[in-house]
Amino acid sequence: MDALVFDIILVISLFAISLGVAAYSTWGERKVAAALQDRVGPNRAGPFGLLQPLADGGKLFFKEGFIPSNAEKFLFILGPAITMGISLVTGAVIPWGKSLQIDGTSYDLQIANIDVGVLFLIAMVSVGVYGMMIGGWASNNKYSLIGAIRASSQMISYELAMGLSLLSIIMMSGSLDLNTIVAEQGGGKLWGLFEVDGWNWNILYQPLAFIIFVVAALAETNRHPFDLPECESELVNGYMTEYSSMSFGMYMFGEYVNMFISNALIATLFFGGFNYPGIEWVTQNWGENVAGILSILSILGKAVFGIIVFMWIRWTIPRFRYDQLMHLGWKSLIPLALINLLITGAFIIFVA
Repeated sequence: MDALVFDIILVISLFAISLGVAAYSTWGERKVAAALQDRVGPNRAGPFGLLQPLADGGKLFFKEGFIPSNAEKFLFILGPAITMGISLVTGAVIPWGKSLQIDGTSYDLQIANIDVGVLFLIAMVSVGVYGMMIGGWASNNKYSLIGAIRASSQMISYELAMGLSLLSIIMMSGSLDLNTIVAEQGGGKLWGLFEVDGWNWNILYQPLAFIIFVVAALAETNRHPFDLPECESELVNGYMTEYSSMSFGMYMFGEYVNMFISNALIATLFFGGFNYPGIEWVTQNWGENVAGILSILSILGKAVFGIIVFMWIRWTIPRFRYDQLMHLGWKSLIPLALINLLITGAFIIFVA
């Protein structure tokens, strides 16, 4: 198989998986909420309500797309397109598996293998702010504008803590390449004591960076308790107040795709990515393709588990006030990330 053909298949597969996970995350969210609130949840459209996402998606497609008369029409359409596009592009640099062998040739399961994958991710997160800001400003609605300002200030604040927590991982691996970061978690000596196969994960070395990154990821994806940009009791519906039909759907799907990609990134940085206990043994005894397929299931399983945890947090923890949200970002997470960075640097210099 030609490398270009394989890359095209990989792009289409990632696109389909991302949209599929986003669609069924809406079903999963309602089922998790129902379980926590002693309800049944979706159960009418298909067995166990499994066709509910298709029904909701069809409804969004066929609803009238309304654009306010005084809105900046081009920017009004561009806002949700940026949010959706950036959320899909971000997954291109994540290694989604070990490798697959086809016709005697090994193919890496990564669309864009770039040396500065971490910088690319941070850049995409930063660009994602524009989708919300443009949507709120172009609506020509003061509530939408206030929601957009809230969203942009929240995302910029928590990007700092997220970036600082990432620096500790970069210092440990000595590289900005996500492949290198994943490879170093696949084996070696755990805490310098004994050899392990597939589970020398960064969570065991950087628990504080992990907590900071997860909290920042919740804020970046506008998940509860950080959903202040969409706080209905204060802002009607935030920056997307004037949106309807698939314009609203693209904002909603963009957030769910972001949640999926964020959890895949958490798995990549802290839980060994596609690595799993015994991955080298499986490669040697069962072959490269079996190990590759299991590695894909490994990272997808970790990402789905993270999504369930995000949903559990949404229906458990009450929403912050906006001043509490900003204080947590600037007065707690950033100082903690800096302290963790200093401790990591001192360990590397004097111990490692």
